[in-house]
Amino acid sequence: MDSSRQAEAVVSPRASFLSGLRTGSGLAAASFLLAVSFGAISTSQGWGHLAPVICSMAVFSGSAQFALLAALGSGGGPAGAVLSAALINSRFIPMGIAVAGDLRGGRFRRALEGQAVVDGSWAAAHLGGGRFDRYLLFGATAIQWPAWVAGTALGVVVSPDPDLLHRLGLDVLTPALFLALLFDEVRRERINRLPALLGAVIAAGLIVFLPAGPALVGAALAALVALFRTPARHRQADETDETTAADTTEAAEPADMPERALRSARSDEEVTP
Repeated sequence: MDSSRQAEAVVSPRASFLSGLRTGSGLAAASFLLAVSFGAISTSQGWGHLAPVICSMAVFSGSAQFALLAALGSGGGPAGAVLSAALINSRFIPMGIAVAGDLRGGRFRRALEGQAVVDGSWAAAHLGGGRFDRYLLFGATAIQWPAWVAGTALGVVVSPDPDLLHRLGLDVLTPALFLALLFDEVRRERINRLPALLGAVIAAGLIVFLPAGPALVGAALAALVALFRTPARHRQADETDETTAADTTEAAEPADMPERALRSARSDEEVTP
């Protein structure tokens, strides 16, 4: 039994959920501040007071929502803005596939639980070895969603200067938190180091020519490295399991030898007239 399964067996669902709340609190604080900026910018672009809040409730993705603002603010049409946001949110497809094995219930329940998959919660809930703590995932998202919606509502009502967070330097909070989660993930599993480094290089190269959103989507291609390396790791694990099973069988054989010898002697006595 590996460390991730041991942790899953020892930690109760309630403790995992509370741990998720604590982990998500820092992300929620940063999300709140960014949401204030989103509410202020959307109001200044003529979205009104209700549309930004509904957008935050339904989309719940800062990168996608700011992509909408950027596309509409530059004169693009609604179709192009929605396509841009959908492209950025396409990262949730591989993330959802990765966590699908740890969700529970039928299709509807699994789809409902999958709504908790957001960037920070997904990274924090990873136990290693492709396993996820679903209760930690739920807890981390449960505190971020209301913070994001409340921040949007405050930005709409107060309407601060959209550049205020940038001038105060508060817009670096979320990237800093994600960087901390990345370092923790890389430290936990060595297999993640090459994809993380390659993703950083790709993002740094694309950001020169593309906006931040598409650059991050392109950097996600680095995850294919881990995808191709995973089968080899699994084969190695299977070979280790087979070797362990063989050693266990060999270790058990000497203890069975006296019983086998006794059975053989009895058979010979029965056959001998």
